[in-house]
Amino acid sequence: MKNITQDMRYRQSLMKYAEKYGVSRASRKYNKSRSYIYFWKARYDGSLESLACQSRRPHSHPNQHTAQEITLIKNLRRRNPKLGLNELWYRARQRGYTRRPESMFRLMRRLGMTQAPPPKKKYIPKPYEKMQYPGQRVQIDVKVVPRACIANPELRLFQYTAIDEYSRMRYLGAYDEQSTYSSSDFLKKVVSFFARRGVAVECVQTDNGFEFTNRLNNNNSSAITLFEKTADCLGIRVKFIRPYTPRHNGKVERSHREDNKIFYSCHRFYSLADFGEQLAVHQNRTNRRPMRPLNWFTPLQSLVSFNAQYV
Repeated sequence: MKNITQDMRYRQSLMKYAEKYGVSRASRKYNKSRSYIYFWKARYDGSLESLACQSRRPHSHPNQHTAQEITLIKNLRRRNPKLGLNELWYRARQRGYTRRPESMFRLMRRLGMTQAPPPKKKYIPKPYEKMQYPGQRVQIDVKVVPRACIANPELRLFQYTAIDEYSRMRYLGAYDEQSTYSSSDFLKKVVSFFARRGVAVECVQTDNGFEFTNRLNNNNSSAITLFEKTADCLGIRVKFIRPYTPRHNGKVERSHREDNKIFYSCHRFYSLADFGEQLAVHQNRTNRRPMRPLNWFTPLQSLVSFNAQYV
């Protein structure tokens, strides 16, 4: 027996005591009825396995499937191995089967007649491509500001975020519309922000939103957006992630989750200008916060230390 429970050892101790001192004394010592002791004494053969609890499942039931019904279902499944369960039940019903579909399905599962679903192909993530220097690739995404944070119910606000994959340096932009014009304007500000710190942006990575590209636009997928034109004029390569796979833009998505926790959960905005001012303060705070991937340096320190190596 694979498993010996504590109850089995307890019953064995009770049996040994009853054999040595009698059932009445064992009943008083172990606080068990005499009928309980006689029940297990009749089962006990000197081994622990005989003191295991047995199944209480009944051996038969007046409403169980008859042998004729089981034979009918087996024959139908043997002749129609690819037939669906609903249609199989319907054909059995035409041949005199009177039970519900659920009863037949349970019987087939118990007899091993149902087909197991094919195993799913295991997802094997690709090895992460680490960036070697600042500006090699910058992730960009848009976050919709929660309505609970906006005082004016008719105002809509959007946070544009750019994060350098090497240094984790972030630049945030406040906008009142999510469009390719806003994306183009934000890209120019991102290039200027990193240029002031001696970093040239070589590549930007975004999702497939209409504010960045028309790749998934069924009406005009070949049209070039203003964002793509701006990137081409600035000499920046644009990389779009796989559709419906936000984890490929994981750094900027993770930063948005942190924004929800430490910024949007405790701030309120009354206008676009007010939102921009508070967002700038939050940007400075996040760029001066130590991070574990940077060996507990801040993004600003990481960027400065890299530039100092090549001065």
